Amino acid sequence: MALADGLQTRTIGSAQLQATFVPGAAMLCCSLRHEGEELLAQRDGVRAYAERGATMGIPLLYPWANRLAGPSYPAPDGDSVELPHSTPPLKFDANGLPLHGVLPSCLDWELLDGDVGSETDKDGDTGGGDRADAAADAAAELRARLRWDARELLAIFPFAHTLELHARVAGAELAIETRVHADSAVAVPVAFGFHPYLTIPDSDRRTWEIELPVRERLLLDAQMIPTGTSEPFARRRFVLGDGGWDDPFAGPIEPSIFSVTGAKRWIELQFLHGFSHAQVYSPAGEDFICFEPMTAPANALRSGDGLRSVEPGRVFRAAFRISVSS
Repeated sequence: MALADGLQTRTIGSAQLQATFVPGAAMLCCSLRHEGEELLAQRDGVRAYAERGATMGIPLLYPWANRLAGPSYPAPDGDSVELPHSTPPLKFDANGLPLHGVLPSCLDWELLDGDVGSETDKDGDTGGGDRADAAADAAAELRARLRWDARELLAIFPFAHTLELHARVAGAELAIETRVHADSAVAVPVAFGFHPYLTIPDSDRRTWEIELPVRERLLLDAQMIPTGTSEPFARRRFVLGDGGWDDPFAGPIEPSIFSVTGAKRWIELQFLHGFSHAQVYSPAGEDFICFEPMTAPANALRSGDGLRSVEPGRVFRAAFRISVSS
């Protein structure tokens, strides 16, 4: 394995596209190179993400994405889960709200050998829809597993389960599927998401052309928490310009293909199945845009809005695909 900021990595790829993952940083995809050029914003680097949760690349935010409105949420026994106010294991925003789940350094991912393949659906599939293509046509794959059964993790998210991440590169496409196996006696809420920091090298972000397959924007309060209301959104295609974005959306339109085009590249991010919400994040002056696949809106663990659960013995699948062309 090679190293990134002192952490071991695993690279998969084709002649056109190479994706590098960091098992010691919660399976972060730290690099996506197309024809030798980097398509992911590196920001503060891999070590800062692993230790402080300073996001970059394509991180998996688990067990919740974005914010919770407070330091607790309902527990399955009718009581409440009280979260520790300490870093690690958690990260907090400027308002002291828990942000993006457990820090990567606290998660013990294991790389698995062998064919990713497709699995029999005997356990059920609550993700729905078509899966990422499993054909091994000139592809490179990896699979990793996280057992959510340590006492420290159950104190934060008291739902014992197994989490898997499957990644595959074929041609100029990267597909990532996440599987939540509810292999204990309790149902497991799904509120995770990804945060891909896409960028187009050697181009001016003000000229990037954006396409959003959404029709409904969620309204937020002063702390960036959904209020439970929404408004129509019709700005499907536009030039990014100088403005900033940090906006949540519900009910992506099928096919759910978000895209950014600039200079000599066109990058698409498509929700394949399992993702019901999206966040678009691109602060003014920054040379990246994030189309964030989310399995629930922010704060769903507390509010219950849009929250789904995996029943014991079943599997939830969520997948997205990034495609690149010149």
